[in-house]
Amino acid sequence: MYRLIKPLFFKFDPENVHYFVVKRLKWFNDKFPLGKTIIRSSFDVNVKGLEREVFGIKFKNPVGLAAGFDKNGEYVESLSNLGFGFIEVGTVTPMPQPGNDKPRMFRLPADEALINRMGFNNKGVDVMAERLRILKDNHPEIVVGGNIGKNKSTPNEDAVNDYIKCFDRLFDVVDYFVVNVSSPNTPGLRELQEKEPLKKILNTLQQRNFKNNIARPILLKIAPDLTNAQLDDIIEIVAETKIAGIIATNTTINRDNLTTEKQLAGQMGGLSGKPVKNRSTEVIRYLSEKSNKAFPIIGVGGIHSARDAQEKMNAGACLVQLYTGFIYEGPGLIKSICKTLVNK
Repeated sequence: MYRLIKPLFFKFDPENVHYFVVKRLKWFNDKFPLGKTIIRSSFDVNVKGLEREVFGIKFKNPVGLAAGFDKNGEYVESLSNLGFGFIEVGTVTPMPQPGNDKPRMFRLPADEALINRMGFNNKGVDVMAERLRILKDNHPEIVVGGNIGKNKSTPNEDAVNDYIKCFDRLFDVVDYFVVNVSSPNTPGLRELQEKEPLKKILNTLQQRNFKNNIARPILLKIAPDLTNAQLDDIIEIVAETKIAGIIATNTTINRDNLTTEKQLAGQMGGLSGKPVKNRSTEVIRYLSEKSNKAFPIIGVGGIHSARDAQEKMNAGACLVQLYTGFIYEGPGLIKSICKTLVNK
């Protein structure tokens, strides 16, 4: 059915269609008689053998939704009912911010890709925390990750304070954290991937983490554009700060080998989808092999099929996440991946 309606969706602005679809999904899940039952029976994956325990968390299946799809934690339950094993919300910042000017999301159908320059548009961490508190009260079984960032107006030398604010506010309502310093859409943010500022942020969060009775796993999301020398630094940083793992990878600023016309392909922002698939897998394999599998990796980038997901797993990923592939292939992709993985 999704293949029939996708051409209609693709005739309209990507950001407008996104909110139209997720709002209708939430309405159907919450208000329509038997809506939840219909969604779950159509898409949910209840197959034994898919369970994973990674960084101390039990996942019902290894296929998650990447950050950026539900920036404010508004649609977690309805998205979870599509079969996802976990949902990552955000990126959230301490204060609300509108993000970059529109249009800020572009489809590249010829390359099965997206370009976005959203700019961490969100309603602020207080709004998200309250939503997730209600969600966790009613659905503690849903695994939720909190992807945290800094406000655009916060200078890099003060960035650690923004991460602290988000960490403290979300601590009781998420299962794990992701530190996002790899988005290309906030000016100067990727400078925080450098060794010293990154260690400062991660060590500070870990110090706060270990003061709590239950520590939350902290992961770092990295860009696919890092060199091998920078990836070596990442391995060293993970060992030194003792964070739980890595998410590889975010979107890329690379535009090589695209078939889309240059005017569209040259739009500013991060590129996701099939063009980033191979590089993302390369990064996963490098980190896994060079570290001797010292830490868990969540693989994301260009997963449009069960085979793509299996490639990420073979390269060293413990879990995978979808975003652009979910948009191009539809919710049936989740079940397809899970069925393939359980038969391996």
